[in-house]
Amino acid sequence: MIKQIFTWWNSQTLGTFLYTIFFGKFVGRDEFGNKYYQNKKGKRWVIYKGEINASKITSDWFSWIHHTINTAPTEKKVERYSWQKPHKDNKTGSAESYKPNKISKKGKDFKKYEAWKP
Repeated sequence: MIKQIFTWWNSQTLGTFLYTIFFGKFVGRDEFGNKYYQNKKGKRWVIYKGEINASKITSDWFSWIHHTINTAPTEKKVERYSWQKPHKDNKTGSAESYKPNKISKKGKDFKKYEAWKP
């Protein structure tokens, strides 16, 4: 609780928490645990589960939160095409990020090339 009050990157701030209690109407939750709210004037917002990262929002909820669609996608199954892949958040800057210049062999990192020396 103390972590949530004093750090904005952990779920929500105290101001967002109070605003959500007094003015927010719960609309739904996505498969990652993010909660979506709306007030009477039409303002929409999300309370992230865990670390705040905008790439955690799926395309369905992204469309709703940016007023592209009016009906909120709920937990019921949304029709998917066979070519659609499951949503993944952006891993840039984390240990799981893509590193194209290295090849890992048995725990060691090797570069694919050596820098040119004059």
